[in-house]
Amino acid sequence: MIKHCLSLSVLLLSAASVPAAELTAQEIRWLSAGSAVLAYAKQTLQLPLDITVQPQARASDVPLALGYQDGRCKLVLSLRGNPHSEDVLASVPAEQQSWMIEAMVAHEIGHCWRYVQGAWHSVPAGFEQAASAPEMALQETRREEGYADLVALAWTAEHQPQRYAAVLGWMRQVRQPKGAGAAAGSHSTAAWLQQVPTAAVFAAGASWQQRVEQLWQQGLQQDLLLGE
Repeated sequence: MIKHCLSLSVLLLSAASVPAAELTAQEIRWLSAGSAVLAYAKQTLQLPLDITVQPQARASDVPLALGYQDGRCKLVLSLRGNPHSEDVLASVPAEQQSWMIEAMVAHEIGHCWRYVQGAWHSVPAGFEQAASAPEMALQETRREEGYADLVALAWTAEHQPQRYAAVLGWMRQVRQPKGAGAAAGSHSTAAWLQQVPTAAVFAAGASWQQRVEQLWQQGLQQDLLLGE
């Protein structure tokens, strides 16, 4: 189901990207792992999505990121020359790493969905908090990360249910605050991950968008409690 979509993923590369013929083995591996998600985003969701492979990563670049510019989502791979590109997978057995990359790509597509819906950094009435500008920025980022984590898990629950526990366990490990007594940061999504202990949580008869929205709002309430 994954590898047959690789050619589509390569065709989606933007003109400003590295030419498809010059992709490295690592870049092909990541694109191959996420290709089913990318095909769904492009063909089914009709998302305006471009993929860019950076010819040289900067020191601060994460391996996979998503931005929004001129009405289009920009999925950026920064693997080339990035000594930390595989750090996020360091604890994952080699035979399972493609599952986690697939989840990461689905996470970024969750961000794209929020952008395209005009919902970025918005919350339902009643969830607004009075906070300083830095604290508000942290909350907004954490909430978007929570939404995208739910999208990644919704994808896994539907397409890779036998791997759900492994993906969720890895995600919890990645998201937990680092160090004893460390405060929850902008990417700490425990309030949302605890809502979805099994893949069955997503099998509620609604579309994945409706189910993610429901679970996200439940997590918003929990996030408020954790932040008190």
